[in-house]
Amino acid sequence: MTKKDKSKTRWIIFFITPGLIVVSLIIIYPLFASLLNSFFAWDGFERKGFVGIDNFISLFVRFPYKERFLNAVGNNLKWFFSSMFIQNTLGLLFGYLLGRNIKGQELYKRLFFMPVLLPIIAVGFLWKLYYNPQFGLFLKIFTFFGIENLFKPWLGTPSTATYAIIVMNIWRWIGFPTLVFLAAIDNVPDECVESAHIDGASEWRIFWKIIFPLIIPSIMVITVLTLIGSINVFEQVYSTAGLDGPPNYASDTLGTLFYRSAFGSQASTVPEIHIGSALSVIIYLACLILSVTSIVFFQKKEVEL
Repeated sequence: MTKKDKSKTRWIIFFITPGLIVVSLIIIYPLFASLLNSFFAWDGFERKGFVGIDNFISLFVRFPYKERFLNAVGNNLKWFFSSMFIQNTLGLLFGYLLGRNIKGQELYKRLFFMPVLLPIIAVGFLWKLYYNPQFGLFLKIFTFFGIENLFKPWLGTPSTATYAIIVMNIWRWIGFPTLVFLAAIDNVPDECVESAHIDGASEWRIFWKIIFPLIIPSIMVITVLTLIGSINVFEQVYSTAGLDGPPNYASDTLGTLFYRSAFGSQASTVPEIHIGSALSVIIYLACLILSVTSIVFFQKKEVEL
C-alpha cells in the first residue's frame, strides 16, 4: 500500500468512526441488549433467571399477552393496508396529475407537502380536537351541511378508533409519496411518452405500459417505508388516543404495546421489561424480513419488465 493510499484510508476511518460510534450506541447496542433481555425473567427493573423463549411463547399463547399482541398485530395490518392502498394510491394519482404541468403546479406541491413538515405530536393533538364530539371541527362541518346525525365520536368507538387515526396519518403523509412519484414520473424519458402518443396509445395504456414499469424503484422505496412505518406506529396513537390505545385497547399497536409493557402505563405501573424486549425483537425481525422480501420482490419485477 502506497503512502497516498494509507493517508486516504486514515481519512476514511477518521470520518466514518464518529458515525459508527453513534450507530453502535443508539441502534446496535440496544438491539442486542433487547435480544438478551428477552431470554430472561424480570422483576420490575431487576433481571432474574434465564427462561429461553418463554417470553415469546407468552405473547402467542398466554392470557392476556396473546389477546393484546394479536389485537396490536391486527391494527398494524390495518395501518399497512390502509396506507398502501389509500395513501400511496392517491399519492401516485396526485403525482401523475401534478406531472401533467397543470396550472398552479408549484403551489399544489407546497400544499401537499406542508403537512409532512408538521410535528406528528402537534398534528395528533390538533386532530383530536377536530374529532371532539362536542365542539370539534368535523361536528361543525356536519352540522353546517345538516347531516350532524351522521357524526359519531369516532375516536371513542372501538370499531372506528383505529381508522380515525389512520385518516389523520394519511392527511399528514400523503404529500411524501406524491412528491416521490412526481419526481419519478418527471424522470421518465419524454421520447418514450411522445412515441406512444404518436402511435395512438391512450393515457391509461401509456401509464400502465411505460410510466409504471419505469417508476418501479420508487414504488419499492415507498412500499418499504410504508411497511416500516406501519410496524412502528406509536406517536400517532399516543398523541391522538393515548398510550393504552383506547377505547378498550381498540387502537393499540405493537409500538404502544411495547412501550406500555417495557415502561408501564396508567393502567399498569409495573414494567415488564422481558415482554417489552421480546416485542422489540419481533418488531425488528418483522421490519427486516418484510423489507428484504419487498425489495427482492420489486427487484424481480423490475428485471422482468
